[in-house]
Amino acid sequence: MELFKVFSLFDVNIVRGRGAHVWDDKGQEYLDFYGGHAVISIGHCHPHYTQRVTQQLNELCFYSNSVINRLQEQLAERLGKISGYDDYQLFLINSGAEANENALKLASFHNGRSRVLAASHSFHGRTSLAVEVTDNKKIVAPINDNHHVTFLPMNDLEAWRRELAKGDVCACILECIQGIGGCVMATPEFAQGLAEACKQYGTVLICDEIQCGYGRSGKFFAHQWLGIRPDLITVAKGIANGYPMGGLLISPAFKPVIGMLGTTFGGNHLGCAAALAVLDVFEDEHLIDNANTVGTYLIEQLRNLQATQPHIKEVRGRGLMVGVVMDIPHKDVRQRLIHEQHVFTGCAGTNILRILPPLIITKADVDDFIFRLSKVLKTM
Repeated sequence: MELFKVFSLFDVNIVRGRGAHVWDDKGQEYLDFYGGHAVISIGHCHPHYTQRVTQQLNELCFYSNSVINRLQEQLAERLGKISGYDDYQLFLINSGAEANENALKLASFHNGRSRVLAASHSFHGRTSLAVEVTDNKKIVAPINDNHHVTFLPMNDLEAWRRELAKGDVCACILECIQGIGGCVMATPEFAQGLAEACKQYGTVLICDEIQCGYGRSGKFFAHQWLGIRPDLITVAKGIANGYPMGGLLISPAFKPVIGMLGTTFGGNHLGCAAALAVLDVFEDEHLIDNANTVGTYLIEQLRNLQATQPHIKEVRGRGLMVGVVMDIPHKDVRQRLIHEQHVFTGCAGTNILRILPPLIITKADVDDFIFRLSKVLKTM
């Protein structure tokens, strides 16, 4: 049997990681400024994470959600306190797509509607409802295209208000910093106006914090820079530092009904131990502050490079979620970064480098990255 080849792969076999670095099977070291799609929040193989997950592995990996799981309760309490949402409820699943899927379903249960507004160039996942609200027709199969989603430009408040005023919108779903959309940011004026309009028309506001959340922006959630408090918040990626996990933070206005939502593997013991270890490191090492401080430095250094490097046209983003817009294809730049300078980065569109390093990186790591990137761009 062969693998079903749906991924475009770099010819590199990564076998080991530590902090912000990984190594291939030939012993070559790489600087990881992508963190596996923003998943590696506290660095590869953090000692505390490894110890806590190993301890849990030796005790109990899994039992079903038909019994009490105190680790789930501990995670809900810790996450509520560190995020500022201690009055919300937590539903645990396995991935970001599932988080958005359940958020949309819960919104529809709440107000009985089925129409959704989403932002142009958005990405919310590949499962049934999540892919419908993703603005990429290439990945929406005919069975998923049910024509109840309207895509509107980010930050065009009047366009969103016009649709909301029709009174039939179930939910608005928004990445406050778009990921695959290229690190485009919502403005405070837009976000606050949208939140007010959703409240006025009985529409549920969902903030997709799967990539931009969990400390990456320099606050726990990216929407906290914008002065809003959404009804539902979806999380995944950095929540468990590589263990498959997702979550849905739910406003007190939503009342649970037994059987309304469900999952087999979500919130299992091993996943909760991993997620609790991540929060331990966040607090002990002040990683959210670090993301803000080092992220600001990263953006400054990229803009300094832009001043001398004509291939860079724009630098955008916040914290450690940064897009570098270029006048050349990102494919060529990424290939050379990996094979010549041994650096991993991500991408968006056709010409945007997406920078999503672990939240543990230092200014010295930034200087190293800028040096390697400049060497590639100078020869293109």
